[in-house]
Order: sequence, then C-alpha cells, then structure tokens
Amino acid sequence: MMNNSQNPNVYPNVQLFEVPPRADVMIETFRSIGYNIQTAIADLIDNSISAGANNVWIDFEWDGDNSTVRIADDGMGMDKDELVEAMRPGSKNPSDERDLKDLGRFGLGLKTASFSQCRKFTVASKTSDSDIDYWTWDLDYIKQVQTWCLVKLPPDKIFLNILENMKNGTIVIWEKTDRLFKGFKKDSEDNKKKFFEIIEKAEKHLSMFFHRYIENRELKIFFNQREIESWDPFLKSKNPQVIEDSLQEGTITIKGYVLPHKSRLNEMEHKKAEGIRGWTAQQGFYIYRNKRLLVCGDWLGMFKQEEHYKLARISINLPNKYDDLWQLDIKKSIIIIPQHLKDSLKSIANKVRNNAVEVFRHKGKIVQRKYPQLQFQPIWQERIKHGKRFYQINEEHPIIKELIDKIGGQTKHINQLFSFIEQTIPIDLITIRQSEDPDKQGTAFESEQHETMKNLIKEMYSTLLGKGKTDKQAKGFILSIEPFNLYPEYTELLNI
Repeated sequence: MMNNSQNPNVYPNVQLFEVPPRADVMIETFRSIGYNIQTAIADLIDNSISAGANNVWIDFEWDGDNSTVRIADDGMGMDKDELVEAMRPGSKNPSDERDLKDLGRFGLGLKTASFSQCRKFTVASKTSDSDIDYWTWDLDYIKQVQTWCLVKLPPDKIFLNILENMKNGTIVIWEKTDRLFKGFKKDSEDNKKKFFEIIEKAEKHLSMFFHRYIENRELKIFFNQREIESWDPFLKSKNPQVIEDSLQEGTITIKGYVLPHKSRLNEMEHKKAEGIRGWTAQQGFYIYRNKRLLVCGDWLGMFKQEEHYKLARISINLPNKYDDLWQLDIKKSIIIIPQHLKDSLKSIANKVRNNAVEVFRHKGKIVQRKYPQLQFQPIWQERIKHGKRFYQINEEHPIIKELIDKIGGQTKHINQLFSFIEQTIPIDLITIRQSEDPDKQGTAFESEQHETMKNLIKEMYSTLLGKGKTDKQAKGFILSIEPFNLYPEYTELLNI
C-alpha cells in the first residue's frame, strides 16, 4: 500500500495500492509481441545505427539446440550506468522528443527483441573513456526469484577479446535460443540445413530493410564475416518511371516507381528484383522512417495485390516525429495510415498503378504517345459477342497480313485454321496457372535467342526504309507491332 504523501497532488484523499507486474509473467508476455528472427535482429541494428556504428557483425554459431547468435557493432558504446539503463525494460518514453536520426521509440527494442528469441542474453559494452562492462538477463533465473534482477555473468573470453580490440562498441549475445533452435540436434544434417536457411532468410531481410544505409556506405553489415549487399526495391539502376509528390507541407516525401517490363531485364536481374516474396507480393507501399524501411510491399488496405499492378512500388519517407500519428508498433513492422491522409495517398497511388498497368500490359500506349498517328497492332484482339468475351487473331497485324497475302488463294483454309485456334485457347488453364504462380508465366519469345528477334527487327526496318519511310517513322511503326514492342532497346539501336 502507498502513503498518500507519495502522490499528494493527484488523489490526495483516496487510498492507493501499488501493484507492480510480476517479473516472470511480464517477461513471458514480452516474448509474445510477435518478433521473428529477422525483425528481432533488425531492432538491434537500429540501436547500432543510433549509436553511430559504421559496422555491424552478426555471427551464428552452430551447436544444435545450444547454437548462439552474436550481434556486435563499433558504435559509441555504453558505460556502466548507461548499460544498466539500456537493459531496463521501458527505458524511454515514446512521447519524448528524439534526435532525427534516432531509430528507437519505446526503450524496449533490445529487451523484447532478445527475449523473443532466447531465454538468456548478455550485453557487453565499452566507450572510448570507459572499461568493458556487462550484464545478463536470464529468464530461468527470473522465474525462480520472481524479481527484475540482472545478473553479472562474464561472457565467454572470446567476446571480451573482441571488445578489447575495439576503441568502443557493443556486443549482444543470445543463448538458450529456444525460439530458434529448440530440439535441433548437432549431428543432424537436416537440422543444420534449417539452421542455414534461417540465416539466409535473415540476411535477405536485412539487405532490404537497411538497403539505403548500405547503398550510401553509411553502414556495413556482415553475416558470419561476409558483407551483405543491399537490395533495392525500386531497381533504380534500370531507370524506372518515377512520380514524385509530398504530404504534410513537404515533411512526408513520396516517390512512385514503375519498374521496367520483364523483357527489359535479364534472368538474374528479374530474379533479384522479385525480392523475398515474389513480384506480385512485393507491389505496394514501402514506408521508411529516416532511411530505415519499416513496411515493404503492402497496399495497407487500400487495394488488393493483383498481378497487373506488380510493377508499382511506392516509397513513403517519414520523419520519426510522426511515429505516433502513423501508429508505429514496437516491432516497427506495422503502421497505419492516418485517416486524413488516406485520400491524398490513394490518389497518388492510383497514378502510379495506372502507369504500372500500361507497362505491364505493354500494349503500345507509350508508343502511341510518342507516335500518336500510329495504331498499335496486337496479335490477339478481344471481341464481345452475346455479352461474352472471345479472342481473335488480328488479321491486320503486319506480319500476319503479309503471311496471308503470300499464301494468296488459301485464305479460306487460313481462316479455318485461325478459327480452330481461336476456339480452343485454354483460357481456364492459363487463368489457373497464372493465379497459382504468376511469376512463372513466360514472356513472348522469352525462350528464343534474342539474335532472332534482332534480325527480324533489322529486316523490317530495312524494308520500311526501302519504301521511303524515315528513320523515325520506321522505328515508330516497328514499336507499334506486337511482339516488337517488347524490345524497344533493339529498335533504338538500329541506326547506331
């Protein structure tokens, strides 16, 4: 029970009773916030960035269910008082004003991220002016004593030696990794394979969520001594279409990217650009706080993820002062768009999505803007008959028309053949396969040697020039024909 004199200004004449949470129960609750290994490590890297680190080293040591994880950085480190405060759950008030570069908010990240993956973790740290200090949280010990009590357990000498050789820095060591490797057998090849799959998944996640820091050379992240590369969601090296805008008087900047058509990428580029979840699932908003990615590939309830919008990716850049407004959660992986910004953001997204559809369908609309006098000639045309859709071969397509003219008197047989093909298109099967795995759908002439396509384009170009067309007219005509419209880069090189 509390004495009223302890808090006289709020409830001066009311009986008070202090009810502190049970330490063992509260910590078990912390473990269930919803972290996975990727988001947990990312939260620790946030602390490293806030501490001014240039390098982060993440090491997984295989030892069956005794496997450990170590995250070290060369940030400014902490002295003994700062370390104790950092180990305190809720060491920050989320409403406090913070440095613009600060990636923390609740003062829980180090603790909740670590508790979510292991039952014991140690933090050792030093500054340029202080010696190494260390403290441990051991959940099994807390369960016994039922109190919030740190333990002074010296970490393995190898970890202390790492810090000794650094001017300043911090090491976090996860042991008793029950959420990660419980039941793993050291001599099991299958368990060892799963162990490395966990590492690979975490590595891919970090290469995406910290890609701006890596690209700008502000941070290097090493996995088992190997430096990881950044993953750019927007494929900026391939010059995607960009639509720029802003909200909140310019404090929130927005860039909508329409990624290039599949035909503009080689197999390796296309595979890398699909990201962790595949092309269709990676479409949507990419929300950043400072340079740190929070949400990737999500329309946040505004739209469904659909195949024909898969080239649309939109970056939204928030300052950390909007954490509360956008309802950022503890894991920094869930965010909610403020109601008063939804309409504006939806309008911007629609512009990007509409452009993405044009590029995805590649039906010559861009060509038509450049050459408005030309009519795009697809190979297939949609027709409506008795309220139902049908697909017919376009007999006005230049290549098909030329073929029909060459055959001459066999037009009747050609029409019969076309009709037979048109009536037996396996639309149901195509739809099912496209729905099951859209990224495995091939592009027209994808399996052909591109030399064949180049030669066809050159041949048609020469023919058109011979008929008196100018260079611009010939190129425009070629780009208005399917499938040549899929290869604009070859057309542009014709007179070079």
